[in-house]
Amino acid sequence: MAYKFPSDEWVKAVRELLNSSDSYQRSAKDWEGDFIFVVEPDDVYADTAYLHLELYHGSSPGATMVDPDNLPETDYTLNAPFSTWRKVIDGKLDPIQGMMTGQLKLQGNLMKIMRYPKAAQEIVACCAKVPTDW
Repeated sequence: MAYKFPSDEWVKAVRELLNSSDSYQRSAKDWEGDFIFVVEPDDVYADTAYLHLELYHGSSPGATMVDPDNLPETDYTLNAPFSTWRKVIDGKLDPIQGMMTGQLKLQGNLMKIMRYPKAAQEIVACCAKVPTDW
């Protein structure tokens, strides 16, 4: 079964994969900091979506698509148009490279993220494993 991106079901599937990934658990064992991933409109996708991914010490305690009026406070927000997110999830754009080049707009401590490149790669790898309906 493919999950529509972006959706609550899709981000929950990512969470399940993260929690079952030994590689992610090792690479993010000291990480603390939740994310809001903002999917912005472009030529392909007309809406704005907010995906909340809780990340703590190599696990993901929670994941949900959230209403913009009820956004939780997080350490990080990462914004990009739908098509850019697709490039990241398809493995065509490294997320850290995307942040460095401004294709992904980060609010939060980039230096901290750069200390965990393997964890970022593992998150993308888990995203890529989710059967996705674009």
